[in-house]
Amino acid sequence: MAWILFGSFIALILLRVPISISIGTATLLTFLFSDFSSALQIIPQQMLEGVNKASLTAVPFFIMAGNLMNATGVTERIFNFANALVGHLKAGLAQVNILSSMIFAGISGAAVADCAGLGAIEIKAMRERGYKPDFAAAITVASSVVGPLIPPSIGLVLYAFLAQQSIERMFLAGLIPGLLVGVSLMLYVRLRAETQAFPTQPAASVQEVIATAKHGVLALVAPAIILGSIMFGLVTATEAGVLACLYCAAIGLWYRELTWQKFFDALSDTAMMTAVIMIIISFSIAMGWLLAIDQTPQKLASAVFSLTQNKHIFLALLLLFVIVIGCVVEGVPAMLILVPTLLPLIDAFGIDRVHFGIIIQLGLLIGIATPPMGIGLYIVSEVGRVRFEQVTLAILPMLLPLIAVLLLLTYVPQTVTFLPDLVLGSQ
Repeated sequence: MAWILFGSFIALILLRVPISISIGTATLLTFLFSDFSSALQIIPQQMLEGVNKASLTAVPFFIMAGNLMNATGVTERIFNFANALVGHLKAGLAQVNILSSMIFAGISGAAVADCAGLGAIEIKAMRERGYKPDFAAAITVASSVVGPLIPPSIGLVLYAFLAQQSIERMFLAGLIPGLLVGVSLMLYVRLRAETQAFPTQPAASVQEVIATAKHGVLALVAPAIILGSIMFGLVTATEAGVLACLYCAAIGLWYRELTWQKFFDALSDTAMMTAVIMIIISFSIAMGWLLAIDQTPQKLASAVFSLTQNKHIFLALLLLFVIVIGCVVEGVPAMLILVPTLLPLIDAFGIDRVHFGIIIQLGLLIGIATPPMGIGLYIVSEVGRVRFEQVTLAILPMLLPLIAVLLLLTYVPQTVTFLPDLVLGSQ
């Protein structure tokens, strides 16, 4: 059954059928050719049971928070503050681009929101100051990888649901890796500025820094409020999502930017994104049931053990596999398909599930910036009005620091597990 399932799914993806339809169609075809063809009612049963989980209610609230931030102009205030801080450095606006993504990551938790929201502002500002359009678009995609690592993160919420880990632990585990990704990109840009002339701008005065901080300070404390309330046990992850929405709405009212039309648009976008994610999750649960019945995870484990029983070699193969999948399939559906299949292997090799969650999250995120299918490349190509081929060539050297961080996180698991173990205790 696994060959029918994955074969039909990959074929539909190559035909550019939407992910949600591809997963559903592949699952249905596999059912029709299985021993359960006369019991198709199993599909809707598995779908409904799969999404009827309290932990998933956090997803729409974090999506809504990011949409409200975009709707009320907070993203531009974040960019202006970051520009006042580091805009005068070599390749200053590129550094601003990365720092803005790190700040915005603590609010939206989605790479696509970063590309579409901050991306339009960042690329426009960099082009106006003389940066090449392809470089501006490429650094925007690369920096958006930070979004789903620094909490809150929609991807980590889903992984916690799939791997039966606490959302709080996954959020804490993503904090240091997210900062490492941001710092690695900043170092890359700094080194590149030594051999390539980038436009420069004068340093902002203390008054300008204070002025932009006043405008952006309310947005800057949002991540601290969200993560701090979870860490100190004041709220659950879902309640933190509600808190984020209320706080973002309050910011919009304070800045007098939030209108009924903008609120309705944010609500509408959230409903659409949530519906798509939930459809993908529900179909993936039905797909996972089929794989479990077919004992695909056990067969995969047996096949891998026949190749190697060395943990380090297995991790290298896993990274290669995850990045390749991330190039073809977007992060959320890829995680929903891969995690249930790979967990038995992870447990067999004695790999910590929290550690694995960050590895697969970053591996799949690198995929959104990797040609030829990376969705982030298509988004910035559209919002930045840059040819896709140009963005593709410009992004290639920027993948090196991302892969370097991925290798560090993979082979030094303490970089992932230190903070959650320190705050919540070891598992």
